[in-house]
Amino acid sequence: MPTTQIFFASTLYGAATLAAAIDSDCFAPAGRRLLLVSNNATTPETTPALDEMPGFERLRDRFDGVLSWNETVAPFHPGAWAPRVDDIPLWERHLRLLWGLGDDTVELVVESIQVNPALALTQLFTDAPVEVYADGLMSYGPTRNKLDPLVGTRVRRLLHLDLVPGLTPLLLGEFDVPPELVPNEAFLKVLTELADAETELTLPADSALLLGQYLSALGILTAEEEENLHVAMVRGAVERGHRRIIFKPHPTAPARWSRVLEREARELGVELTVLDSPVLAEVLYQRFRPALVVGCFSTALMTASTFYGIPVARTGTDVLLERLSPYQNSNRVPVTIVDALVPDLARDGTAAEPDDLAGLLQAVGFAMQPQIRSDLRPAAERFLTRHLNGRTWRYFKRRRLTTLALPGAIPQQFAFIPRNATLRRVVRRARSLKRTALKKAAPR
Repeated sequence: MPTTQIFFASTLYGAATLAAAIDSDCFAPAGRRLLLVSNNATTPETTPALDEMPGFERLRDRFDGVLSWNETVAPFHPGAWAPRVDDIPLWERHLRLLWGLGDDTVELVVESIQVNPALALTQLFTDAPVEVYADGLMSYGPTRNKLDPLVGTRVRRLLHLDLVPGLTPLLLGEFDVPPELVPNEAFLKVLTELADAETELTLPADSALLLGQYLSALGILTAEEEENLHVAMVRGAVERGHRRIIFKPHPTAPARWSRVLEREARELGVELTVLDSPVLAEVLYQRFRPALVVGCFSTALMTASTFYGIPVARTGTDVLLERLSPYQNSNRVPVTIVDALVPDLARDGTAAEPDDLAGLLQAVGFAMQPQIRSDLRPAAERFLTRHLNGRTWRYFKRRRLTTLALPGAIPQQFAFIPRNATLRRVVRRARSLKRTALKKAAPR
């Protein structure tokens, strides 16, 4: 029976990762390879999908066809729609007819399997084996939601780029999914193809590149705070001696943010270029090689440093580590990695890399998802016992450590209390008396 592989992607970065994996023979031969595109923007109608972005044509020949998930589930938003359990057989028959799959054996390759739309796709093809590819730094963190074993046990491996050399992703570790690297050389080759396709873009050489992120849309910062964050990027770059600055706004960010930066640049007497093309940051690295890349916690900071050796700097991570709520927020791991590895823009120095980065991520991962990754408790206790200090406290919350009974929950001078049998008996007796008094005082 012929096999059809369906590759699901929502970003050009993801499609480039898939292209590199295909070029590296990471997938078994198949009768057909289809690319299923999803536009997950808040308003997809006003934002181009990845197959409409500059450079995509260079990737198209890796696939035998391109499908649209937005058209498939219209008028619903891809991130909000999921099939009802009773409708799944009907939906699978519908998709096999719509996409011309017939009775083919289907294999799925998806990103962000823990949320829709990827999760919905894996639920519709109940017998299809699944492979997951990482969509950036988030793969180094734990799975953000508990996956149905009927989905999780079908995942055969996790493909990822070596963004942080030597660091193993925690994603899908609860199902013992083995991680596998996509070769850096293949990914860089694909980026070269994308860069060669961008013939009309002209930017000043030796510039500082600022990466905007739409954090206010996630409710992490207010719009004003995010504007101030971008202004701080400009000022920090100027203080480091850069007179030519390129700002790459988030594709869905409001245009007024660019105008605020233009006004700031005029006051500082520097040349500012605002990109209005949805081009990958990595294409800019390839074409123009900026002198400095500044961002908050973008994956592009790590690709600049790891793949291109370009100096990088961060700003705003201290605020985000404090603001991210709840503690389980999946952005916590990217923020932690960037804060730990990338120098602070304001300090103009080298980052003080933690003694045990893998241990730090295991501790943060357990604190985020103690039920999903209960196996990480020993590693978390070990790290917190040995390395919890003034530098690493920023990655944890005392209340969270207390809830999970982890080292650091109780100040050092009171650490003897949980081990003191007499005090424990007194506490139990006090609690018993309190319960008795409350029962007597309750109205009848």
